[in-house]
Amino acid sequence: MSIIHVLLTGGVGSRLWPLSRKQSPKQYLDLFDGKSLFEMTVQRNQCVADKVVIVGNRDNTHLSHKAMVNCGLPYKNIVEATPRNTAAAIAFAALAVEPEDILIVTPSDHMISGNEAYADAIHKGVEKAKEGYVVTFGIKPTRPETGYGYIEYEDDLVKSFREKPNLDTAEDFLERGNFLWNSGMFCFQASVFLEELKLYEPKVYEKAKKAWEISKGGILDEELSLEIPSISVDYAVMERSKRIRVVPTSFEWSDLGSFEALYDYLVENGYPKDDNGNIVIGTETFTGFVGLKNTIFIYTKDAFLIVQKEKSQDVKKIYNMLDKLQSKLLD
Repeated sequence: MSIIHVLLTGGVGSRLWPLSRKQSPKQYLDLFDGKSLFEMTVQRNQCVADKVVIVGNRDNTHLSHKAMVNCGLPYKNIVEATPRNTAAAIAFAALAVEPEDILIVTPSDHMISGNEAYADAIHKGVEKAKEGYVVTFGIKPTRPETGYGYIEYEDDLVKSFREKPNLDTAEDFLERGNFLWNSGMFCFQASVFLEELKLYEPKVYEKAKKAWEISKGGILDEELSLEIPSISVDYAVMERSKRIRVVPTSFEWSDLGSFEALYDYLVENGYPKDDNGNIVIGTETFTGFVGLKNTIFIYTKDAFLIVQKEKSQDVKKIYNMLDKLQSKLLD
């Protein structure tokens, strides 16, 4: 039995445009003392996993390879021909290893602090996975966050999964004290996950298995991949499985999914800001702010973005507008 870190590298980080692009998603940006979120995720899991499996796409596989060379680690590469969401991505990883292997599944673009607490949580998850459970990791909330999904729990039992709430509901969750942020991290035996996927989403299982069986060198066929229903692992398995368990965690966590989250992380770690809380990312050219507070100025070679910290979620609207126009500014 091997313990294998499965790294999901899909997604373009649309709420971090223009820093994050299709050709250079946020997980590969060297924003953190010369390291990327991808590299930090790999290194964090070295202490708990024997091997690494990367599930990515044709656009980012070269970036994953470059990062793995920097980390100095061998890995198994799975290249999706077209994105089919997380249920299929994890299925490919489970099909690529031995049935008894334990998979620790993580996104590649999250920021986590507290290595000891992280390792402790993962070890607890592995022990539960060895007992045949499907394990999810929940983050103890520190604020009424509306950008995350929630897990209602008691001890290690999951009572319900909740979608991203409005502010009043998020405040209620925080006050009740039995809700965790859904981290999007999981742990299970490969065979157990495939059994549950086959039970609840047999078409995803069968089509993913077929695509994997004729793949060459980990590269999947596009025509067969398009036959796989695009369904998240949360909907396909986590919200329906009778074998689900949760590990409440105490480490600091952020999905860095918005400029507000990136701002908070940078400022907490000494990034310069002016007297009104304004910051500049991407240039050392003097930038002055007049009449503005908590504003972020993002500079790139072909686009500028000026956003109030509290409105960071709305950056996706600009991304979607450019997407409709098929703008090269997204590449």
